Amino acid sequence: MINTIILILVIISFIMIITEDLIHINKAKTTLFFGTLCWILAFIFPINSNDSIQTNHQLNENLLEIATLWLFLMSAMTFVAYLNSKGFISALVQRILPKSISERGLMFVIAIFAFVFSSFADNVTATLVAIAVVMNLQLEVKKRLKYATLIVFSVNSGGVSLITGDVTTLMIFLENKVTISNLLILILPSFLGVLTLASLLSFGLSGNVQLSKTRLKIEKPDIIIAIIFMLTISGTLLLNVFFQIPPVLSFLFGLSVMFLVANMLPKKKNEDVLHYIREVEYDALLFFLGVLLLVGILKEIGVLSGFTELYEFLPAMQVNYIVGFMSSVIDNVPLTAALLKADVEMKVTEWLMLTYATGVGGSILVIGSAAGIIAMSKIKELSFMSYLRNIGYLTIAYTVGYIGVYFAANWVLS
Repeated sequence: MINTIILILVIISFIMIITEDLIHINKAKTTLFFGTLCWILAFIFPINSNDSIQTNHQLNENLLEIATLWLFLMSAMTFVAYLNSKGFISALVQRILPKSISERGLMFVIAIFAFVFSSFADNVTATLVAIAVVMNLQLEVKKRLKYATLIVFSVNSGGVSLITGDVTTLMIFLENKVTISNLLILILPSFLGVLTLASLLSFGLSGNVQLSKTRLKIEKPDIIIAIIFMLTISGTLLLNVFFQIPPVLSFLFGLSVMFLVANMLPKKKNEDVLHYIREVEYDALLFFLGVLLLVGILKEIGVLSGFTELYEFLPAMQVNYIVGFMSSVIDNVPLTAALLKADVEMKVTEWLMLTYATGVGGSILVIGSAAGIIAMSKIKELSFMSYLRNIGYLTIAYTVGYIGVYFAANWVLS
């Protein structure tokens, strides 16, 4: 009876996630409410005749996984919050882009920028910066929608190859399904998918666009913090590859270095670098907390075993491809968490294909990723239906990248 009640509560929660724009209740609020409620019920009405000690042990295992993810994301988001508030990112973008460029050329420039930037910054920041560039241009609505579609796909594609770029990639890595060196295999196939979509969307574009150049000053202290950020990212990757040091430890160390160095740099009156922790998007962190609590309780009541059955009927390569389309409807964070909790047996190549599918598959529908939701909020003409017009191109690009992962992984790991 209690298992059925918990399952109903979880389903209600996931429905509220999908319909967030209709009910106007932040998904962080709903997932945190239902996630904690389900675990409280598990203590009051024991699952599978567990006593309170067993339930507490299960909860502690979930909280340890959540804490690791939380602390890593908080560290990375604090760096980005600092650099974004200082205008460093906007100033850097202006220096990269030329004064005049063809519409077709801009398509590829935007694709490359969004892909690269989202690899080390969070998807939210990468989307906001790329959308801001497009919004400053005098473009027809139809063309603006093409650029927005490309940005969503490029941002999601760029993040899958590094643990700093995509939450689902980080989640799969933390479960020891892939290594950092394995994930680097995804770079070329993901980029190939982005170039495919840019080529398809560039048909029909002509003429040139002028980019406004309001020269923004980059302060030396901000350059130093940016260098510490880049060293933290590269150091995290190298330390994990050579010494198996957990990324969360390396990133927290980098954050502490940032705090100490910033304290010695010239600063404005009453400015404390610790203030930028408050600018981290805690609604996103609370959402991850709630989702992982929900998925954790699903594991305890035995629901996730259904995922393994799907892998028994079909080859993992086919199932993972389908999972990509599922992630465009179901949020990829709970979907990935559910697959990990189900403890599906797969080869490294297949885990890499799943990593790509969950990270990029959400781009197929505009509601399937944070990048899509942000793009909709910033471009009023971008809606579910207007984005859907390019679903054919998006599916082709996703498929090209997915097949590319298969061949690249088999070639490198064979």
